[in-house]
Amino acid sequence: MSKAAARVQVVRILIAAGKATPSPPVGPALGARGVKAMDFCKEFNARTAHVETGVPTPTLITIQPDRTFTFITKTPPTSYFIKKAAGIEKGSGRPGTEWLGTISLKHVYEIAKIKATDDHMKHLSLEAISRTIVGTARSNGIQVVH
Repeated sequence: MSKAAARVQVVRILIAAGKATPSPPVGPALGARGVKAMDFCKEFNARTAHVETGVPTPTLITIQPDRTFTFITKTPPTSYFIKKAAGIEKGSGRPGTEWLGTISLKHVYEIAKIKATDDHMKHLSLEAISRTIVGTARSNGIQVVH
């Protein structure tokens, strides 16, 4: 076996909660690495059963050289929460000039509390996370009001 084939691979993928299927993007991403997509889909759907169906869930899949895998799920993207709070489907095509909605600082704080549970955010203060959320809101054409 070559050295390149015998290493751990990590696949990052955004999957709707409870809706993982072996079709693209899941199937090709895992099949190319020798993992049975159906096994992953069953486990993912079971693990995300408590989440509202269809919520985009960033997932990190670690594939071992023997083709076994483990995965962790993260909280949905910040823009998903912002758009849901503002009641819009899609962000602005012209952020900064075209405003599609507003969210309150209370919304920002609630989103920050959810995002603070992610491993890569644990070292940040709620204030720092809130500032990144305000920036994401602006880039989606949503104003933050006091």
